[in-house]
Amino acid sequence: MPKSVSASVSSSPSAQVLRRFRVVFSAVRSHFKHVEKRVGLGGAQVWALSVVRDQPGVGLGELARRMDVHQSTASNLVRGLQLKELIRIEKGTADRRQVQLFLQTAALDLLKNVPGPFEGVLPDALNRLPAQTLARLDQDLVQLIGLLQADEAAGAVPLAHL
Repeated sequence: MPKSVSASVSSSPSAQVLRRFRVVFSAVRSHFKHVEKRVGLGGAQVWALSVVRDQPGVGLGELARRMDVHQSTASNLVRGLQLKELIRIEKGTADRRQVQLFLQTAALDLLKNVPGPFEGVLPDALNRLPAQTLARLDQDLVQLIGLLQADEAAGAVPLAHL
């Protein structure tokens, strides 16, 4: 059972919620550090490899959609993985501008050593929440983002890059 966040530091509701955000961010950061230490790749790169493993021949657009990132972000991830010789890029047969992505053997071996969910602990946990809870959380976060006047474009940046 997860450790409870103590309310002993401050009893205000905003302080309690802030501590809970810290717990979430700490869990995400800890997972990504563990993954990087174990396999030498960042969390977003590992997730990209797992998508290509599950869908050999996937294109950049579909990879970006599956990871919920901008296509340029997916392209940068793939470029790094190609430089590490973990991914092979082939031109499409019908449209030479399209590319298809395939894993190299080294990537398959690497994925066997990845601890925890490939997409990261937060997306995994969110996927396991009941639909009602997820909808309520989404509405509450929309309100918080509005108060922060935050740039919604930041939502396309993988957590592993923050």
